[in-house]
Amino acid sequence: METLFAGMFSPEWLAAFSGILLLDILLSGDNAILIALACQNLPAHNRKKAIFIGGFGAVFIRIVCTLFATSVLAAPYIEFVGGAALLYIAVKLLTDHKDNDKEGGAAPASFGAAVRTILVADFIMSIDNILSLAGVANTVPEGKWSLIICGLLISIPIVLFGAQIFLKLMQKLPALIYGGAAILGWTAAALMVADKGLGMYFAPYALEMKVCFVVIVLGLGYYLNKRYEKEEKLGVTENE
Repeated sequence: METLFAGMFSPEWLAAFSGILLLDILLSGDNAILIALACQNLPAHNRKKAIFIGGFGAVFIRIVCTLFATSVLAAPYIEFVGGAALLYIAVKLLTDHKDNDKEGGAAPASFGAAVRTILVADFIMSIDNILSLAGVANTVPEGKWSLIICGLLISIPIVLFGAQIFLKLMQKLPALIYGGAAILGWTAAALMVADKGLGMYFAPYALEMKVCFVVIVLGLGYYLNKRYEKEEKLGVTENE
């Protein structure tokens, strides 16, 4: 226990902790947006439950990875594959519609599917959080574990409350859904550029790649949503 809290509150520890706090604020925002997007189609009474279960599950995964799998996450190609998967998830969340039931009402989206999406996508998006947190913590070897624990604990309220705030904003301004998906597309490109194996080939075109991914997410999402609306109208017309 003494080793765990060794070096706490020293000038070096406080400087590293300030860096971790800033990283949590900057890097946890996209995680919060992801959770809000995944929960947008759930009925009201399930949204908060999905946010907390998915959020705490994602933080648990982050803890396990930080403690046991940091070296694995730093391996080549991991971030590139994760970025490609996140690009797919961004489009899927933007075009995920509720299925209409026979009475014309909307059947609730799957609670389990929302939680699974949160866990998988948050794991992908947490790679940069985990590696950054471990990197800053390693600058103070004697206080490494206390910094990691504090950093992970701080990320919990940022992700959970941030998701609830963004979800409420999306309900009032549905156009923000496209903004959230665009941020996920930007993050996907950032992950791929940061990859240890292939990132060096894309680094000179990092900005162009990020913009391209945003355009792909928004363009494909808009097209698929419009096609869905057209099919819905044709279906209603045929039923009449």
